[in-house]
Amino acid sequence: MKRMIAVIVALLAFIGIGYFVSTNNQKAPAKKAVPTVGILQMMSHPALDQIHKGIIAGLKDAGYTVGKNVKIDFQNAENDQSNMKTMSERFVDENADVVVGIATPAAQALANATKKTPIILGAITDPKSAKLVKSNTRPGGNITGVSDQAPIDAQLKLIRQLMPDAKVLGVIATSSDDSAQTQAKMVEQKAGQYGFTVKRFGISSTNDLNQVAGQMASQVDAVFVPTDNTIAGAMQTLVAVTDAKKIPVFPTVDTMVKDGGLATIGLNQYHLGVSTGKMVAAALKGKKPATTPIHFETSGDLIVNLKQAKKLGITIPQSVIDEAQKTGEVIK
Repeated sequence: MKRMIAVIVALLAFIGIGYFVSTNNQKAPAKKAVPTVGILQMMSHPALDQIHKGIIAGLKDAGYTVGKNVKIDFQNAENDQSNMKTMSERFVDENADVVVGIATPAAQALANATKKTPIILGAITDPKSAKLVKSNTRPGGNITGVSDQAPIDAQLKLIRQLMPDAKVLGVIATSSDDSAQTQAKMVEQKAGQYGFTVKRFGISSTNDLNQVAGQMASQVDAVFVPTDNTIAGAMQTLVAVTDAKKIPVFPTVDTMVKDGGLATIGLNQYHLGVSTGKMVAAALKGKKPATTPIHFETSGDLIVNLKQAKKLGITIPQSVIDEAQKTGEVIK
């Protein structure tokens, strides 16, 4: 009898252990991993920093909150090409779900690192000319994004309005910056329609800027600066030289006006970032870059720097100030 009881106890124990193991093996489904977005920024300066902030805001608008349902791996290359290569490879190694390139060199580094991971361009003037996509309307690969192509005709019209007697327009851009060179060529092609003769000047790095700016300031009546990250990062150097000759600088970027430019009809960098962030969210949800057209902003903000105008002895028409107050910004 005792032996039978022992057998029954053992059997019950075995059944209990089996049930426990079976129950624990039937765990609740694993939570879906939080997606990772890698953001590679070429360097630090106000315009690119605003794009970065806009990306985070755009993601949030589309339902992705950092630290909650999306992880951001942000890398700043500090304008070092080897850093961009290493950081791009880092994103691939960590299996980032989507990567973002802020500025053309960053985007090109990402494109060289992966042909599979979706790449979203954060403000690249002409992705096709930069050989990042086959077509701006149908990219055809793993890349799409947002263009920061400035409204060149509107810019030239503004320069003529504020500088009615100007004849020679200097255009300065970094030689290796594809986006900046694209805009410089567009200005050269269109300037004659507004009565300007163009003289182009190039720099290879910020080390050249002071000398080249000095040469330029003695030969021109006004200066146009395209969307150029190198010059944007050293805007104060350029302005210090041109101010000494009372030559106004017309950049394409809102933040560069705040750094000493006279005026612009330029794209809002933060808004460009928001558009980029929303495209990142779409890619996270499965939208294919290959069939997603490059997004172009259709209008710019009028920004005038009255403080700079006073320093240069230039009178901004009241009509321009009124328009800037309505549609853009007046810096006093």
